Amino acid sequence: MWPDRRLIDLFKTEFPIVLAPMAGVMDAELVIAAAQGGALGSLPCAMLSAEKAREQVQIIRQRVTAPVCMNFVCHKAVPADPAREARWKERLAPYYRELGLDPAAPVNAANRAPFDSAMCEVVEELKPEIVSFHFGLPERGLLARVKAAGCKVMSSATTVREAIWLEEHGADVIIAQGAEAGGHRGMFLTDNIAEQPGTFALVPQVVDAVKVPVIAAGGIADGRGIAAAFALGAAGVQIGTAYLRCPESRVSAPARVALAQAWDDSTVVTNVMTGRPARGVANRVMREVGPISPDAPQFPHSATALAPLKAAAEKQGKVDFTNLWAGQAVRLGREMPAAELTRALAGSALARLSKLAG
Repeated sequence: MWPDRRLIDLFKTEFPIVLAPMAGVMDAELVIAAAQGGALGSLPCAMLSAEKAREQVQIIRQRVTAPVCMNFVCHKAVPADPAREARWKERLAPYYRELGLDPAAPVNAANRAPFDSAMCEVVEELKPEIVSFHFGLPERGLLARVKAAGCKVMSSATTVREAIWLEEHGADVIIAQGAEAGGHRGMFLTDNIAEQPGTFALVPQVVDAVKVPVIAAGGIADGRGIAAAFALGAAGVQIGTAYLRCPESRVSAPARVALAQAWDDSTVVTNVMTGRPARGVANRVMREVGPISPDAPQFPHSATALAPLKAAAEKQGKVDFTNLWAGQAVRLGREMPAAELTRALAGSALARLSKLAG
């Protein structure tokens, strides 16, 4: 039924659909539900401790027999810059005053650690069928250990050059992440967001440039998008935004309202929230300080000073400082159980593909 079965055969899933890892708004519950619907569930581990990641995977294994994908980030860690962080806090000081917060109060550092030996040990122990990375690939020794554990490896490319680099450095699958995609840009060979191609332009060029299967990501939230991805040569799709309003996600009530009210032009790429370019529904701080600000400390340190503001505003039911990561197809999201949504997406896509074939 599917014009390209390489991903289904490689992952041993019912459908060539990957639930995108969305750190902070999902956990094992959404992975389980998507897997029950026939997709590959990706567990975001970048903000988890080794113990928590182990616990989450064990919960998934207890509930479903489906393959599991563990997702990590592998940026080069940059130490906090006290002077820059002080300037950033000064820039945010009016918001602290407005919310009755003390800017001098100690704050926990942002937790988004790159993949390291400790997490690699967890992978070697748990042996997930797939391990995915964002911001490139880990250093050669760690990657060799992941592969030796029997895991298939995939990572995101935002340009053809990045896709070729990933294939040359050992990726088994490449996620072609178009500019429409929600969340952090997976860019690692460039920092110029003005040059990022969209999904429709990127996918066929990546397909032509590499031999490994390509997953299309960005702006895909229904059967039409999935069918279009296959028409462009993709072997599968990665979908995140469409799952945000599922009951199994951990999106807060005020954030669900903001996502439900968003339109096609509601998202922007910003560095304000974490220090690294990411697409999300524009909130107050993104509009007033950014969306791109030279004052924002480098990833992930920009998030540190925002944490107290986010917590205080959310207590008032506001998302002024909450990162509402979402792609440009946010309007196509639906409120329905994730397993049901997965089957609906696959069914709609197959109907489209059948019509195109006829």
